[in-house]
Amino acid sequence: MLETILPKFNASVLIIISISLCACSTEDAKWQVVSPSTVGMDEQKLKAARDYALQGEGSGLIMRSGKVVAKWGDESKLYDLKSSTKSIGISALGLAMLDKKVDLDDLLAEKLSELKTVTLVAENHEWLDKITLRQIAEQTAGFDKRDGFCAHFFEPGTAWAYSDCGPNWLGDYLTVLFGKGLNELLQERVFRKIGILKSDLQWRTHAYQEPELRGIPRQELGGGISANIRAMALIGQLYLNRGTWEGEQILPAKFVDLASKPNPENTDLSVVSKNKKFFYANGPRHYGLLWWNNYDGALPAVPRDAFWSWGLHDSHIVAIPSLDIVAVRAGKDWPGPRSSDNYGVLSGFLNPIVESVNRGAPYPNSTLITGIQWNNKVFRAAEGSDNWPVTWGKDGSLYTAYGDGWGFKPKVAGKLSLGIARVEGQHGQISGSNIRSSSVEQLGDSKAGKKASGMLMVGDILYMWVRNANNKGQQCQLAWSADQGKTWEWSPWKHTDLGYCVFLNFGKNYADARDEYVYTYSSDSDSAYIPSDHVVLARVHKQKIRLLTEYEYFAGLDQQGEPKWSHSFDNRKPVFTFKDGCNRLDVVHNRGLGRYLMTMRNVGQTAWKPGGVNHWSMYEAPEPWGPWATVFYTEKWDIDAGESLRIPSKWIASNGTALSLVFSGDDSFSVRRGELKLRK
Repeated sequence: MLETILPKFNASVLIIISISLCACSTEDAKWQVVSPSTVGMDEQKLKAARDYALQGEGSGLIMRSGKVVAKWGDESKLYDLKSSTKSIGISALGLAMLDKKVDLDDLLAEKLSELKTVTLVAENHEWLDKITLRQIAEQTAGFDKRDGFCAHFFEPGTAWAYSDCGPNWLGDYLTVLFGKGLNELLQERVFRKIGILKSDLQWRTHAYQEPELRGIPRQELGGGISANIRAMALIGQLYLNRGTWEGEQILPAKFVDLASKPNPENTDLSVVSKNKKFFYANGPRHYGLLWWNNYDGALPAVPRDAFWSWGLHDSHIVAIPSLDIVAVRAGKDWPGPRSSDNYGVLSGFLNPIVESVNRGAPYPNSTLITGIQWNNKVFRAAEGSDNWPVTWGKDGSLYTAYGDGWGFKPKVAGKLSLGIARVEGQHGQISGSNIRSSSVEQLGDSKAGKKASGMLMVGDILYMWVRNANNKGQQCQLAWSADQGKTWEWSPWKHTDLGYCVFLNFGKNYADARDEYVYTYSSDSDSAYIPSDHVVLARVHKQKIRLLTEYEYFAGLDQQGEPKWSHSFDNRKPVFTFKDGCNRLDVVHNRGLGRYLMTMRNVGQTAWKPGGVNHWSMYEAPEPWGPWATVFYTEKWDIDAGESLRIPSKWIASNGTALSLVFSGDDSFSVRRGELKLRK
């Protein structure tokens, strides 16, 4: 069952959402299928990848975070995968390494006396005694291309030549080593464990040699597997996971690393072949253990950690760890010119898949965080109220503020533009209550009423940035409370240059702060409603937060990469840039990951907010001023995101991966749990 496709996610939630990439059938119930936007991918780009793939007909499937986002063709049809068999069958070598049965530098001839009796040696018969398992798997052993018994024509380790009969000898070695056929071995130790059924994958008896080797059923490793896209995707996910499945190390992580990267000692080897059709120039620069890879950047638009199988007629199992993507395809040849040194035929398929991830995002994808797995359950309370800036108080409570509503039950009698609230508990057991305060509560809808944009508790004092300070949608003003929100004082000044000010939160009562300063971000505009191109950053000593003259503005980096600060607002430099995309933001320190997470929201064209890019996105950086990288980006989430999104530091797990998102979707205090996916 495909509920096992990535068991570390919630396999009980099986949603069928077509993105018009296939005619969905009852078979779709086996898949965890989601809309591309839920995992930060663009549907149109995925359609472009599908359309390119279908130039060779066939079937295909694309997954991110273990969920299917695109699928076409016949899911159950078995395709002859040709040389993709090499990349699947090499798993038997991984099992031998896991069992500590082999070292990669073991000699092939030590277990295969047959090697010397049937191999045609062009120059030196002693070369056969030097062939190691590593050389066979890296295609540097010296064998010719053909499938059956073939010529051995150069000294092992001195050149690179693509071969079928070389891997077939490796298959024979592993057959003798385990005392069973490769199909039986992998069915028992790999395929069955990851959910591949016998009806999904078949491995023929050796088509070029005797059907048995020393009485053991014999499969060729150079080809012979027929499989459907379901089996291909599961294998791709296993390799993407570096050999783990449901917590079990099925294949050694070290083996997968070797399979997915070239051996540096091989990269300068010359490429030779007795048949120029199989020359594969630069092969040793992007070939691991019977897997191809992009380590040398041969595909410039594709991440360099991408690796793939490649069989005749363009059968592919592709894994891109940094993007958490698996893509598979089988069918007929893709059209277009071919040459032995051109891998560009893959570009039409892989480029739009890669582009789908960060479409519209202003920064490249994070190399630390590859995505977010969102829980489908959403907690909602305080219906009819929005906004919700949040901070973790000294007493363990979360303090927040609502806008244009009545807060939590029991609701206030009259609708407020600004009201204060306290939230207790953890996700699943959350409760909220209003804190009444005549010294801070405000009236007025939309731009005409003051609303909170940022909350922070430091030194047991609760601070709040308030937007719409001039009651026209412009300017920020500071307020503070020494009694957990019951009474408030207001600054006599307003920041006339900034319109949506937020605090950088550092844990409980600011306890995790990096230094003695408090940091404030804002879109570089005096309006909370009109998007800008930049975000600016200010800091002030935590003992002087109430003094506007003490604020310093980020003014760029010096030659040593250290931040420069200026008391003059005119000297400010942006810390984040997104043309027409910077508006409702928030930033929190993730202690477990040692990273800063920024959420950004712009709702685009409305009656009160003209233009801009309609999106919500998340970014991470090692410093408050960057450099930023994209964690999540969508222009159409699977649910209403509301106008603002925050990540309370209280609800970030100690290891930094699990977190809760507070947002104003459906005009409520909405909370959705998420799990950050880290690059392995």
